[in-house]
Amino acid sequence: MSSQESAISVPSSHVLSRRRRARRARSEHGTRGPVWLFDLDNTLHRASHAIFPRINHAMTAYIVERLGLAQDEANLLRSTYTERYGAVLLGLIRHHAIDPHEFLAQVHVLPPLAEVLRAERGIARLVAGLPGRKILLTNAPANYAMPIVEALGIRRHFERCVSIEDMADRRGWRAKPDATMLRRLLVREGLAPARTWLVEDTRSHLKHLRHFGIKTVWITGHLPIRNSLGKVMPRSGRPHYVDIKVQSLRELRASLATGEGAKRVARATRSRQLNPN
Repeated sequence: MSSQESAISVPSSHVLSRRRRARRARSEHGTRGPVWLFDLDNTLHRASHAIFPRINHAMTAYIVERLGLAQDEANLLRSTYTERYGAVLLGLIRHHAIDPHEFLAQVHVLPPLAEVLRAERGIARLVAGLPGRKILLTNAPANYAMPIVEALGIRRHFERCVSIEDMADRRGWRAKPDATMLRRLLVREGLAPARTWLVEDTRSHLKHLRHFGIKTVWITGHLPIRNSLGKVMPRSGRPHYVDIKVQSLRELRASLATGEGAKRVARATRSRQLNPN
């Protein structure tokens, strides 16, 4: 297993039940208007304030303990695997045969969220005010993501959470920006790419997944000035693969109310009406 992803069995009954849940969610949340695929960390809350430093420290400590590396080497490996695979977990599975469930459980232990969680004022109202369906799409595990979503008061506005466990298939673990994962998600949830918007802080995810014809929103207000290795984080300009660049959800709401953002969403909605799935 040292050079291959660990296999995950997905029973056919579980796949069928997910499809039934998706149909039920579409009926409850509606099928008109855009569909928003929301990242979690540094998109819906400021993970870089206190949560990411804790997780990064825990990941480095895990790598030091399991692989016997010095701390500087472990930090570099963590950063390299994040950039190459989208998630540290995938690199550790592929190259070092670690136990993925053990890793996820050990590195996502947080203190009471009231001590570390930071987000925009009125975030629940801002999320609720976006037209259309909302799905959470995060490379984090569910037992980390869901308590944060609950603490933010936005759980009821999302029809489902797609965590890193949900991205897995019979061939192994996957994470953003994996193309197969997104293709399966679009089909399973009945999403038309032309009216689907990915809201992310990570530019590489936006760049790779925009090839599917989805729209992209780059949210920059929660990004740190530098990453955990001291490298400057890019925040200026609007890359060609970004349809809308904003600093906050409040700014996104404003751009959708007037201006080019509103025109783009309207075009996506018309595309859905003319070309239904």
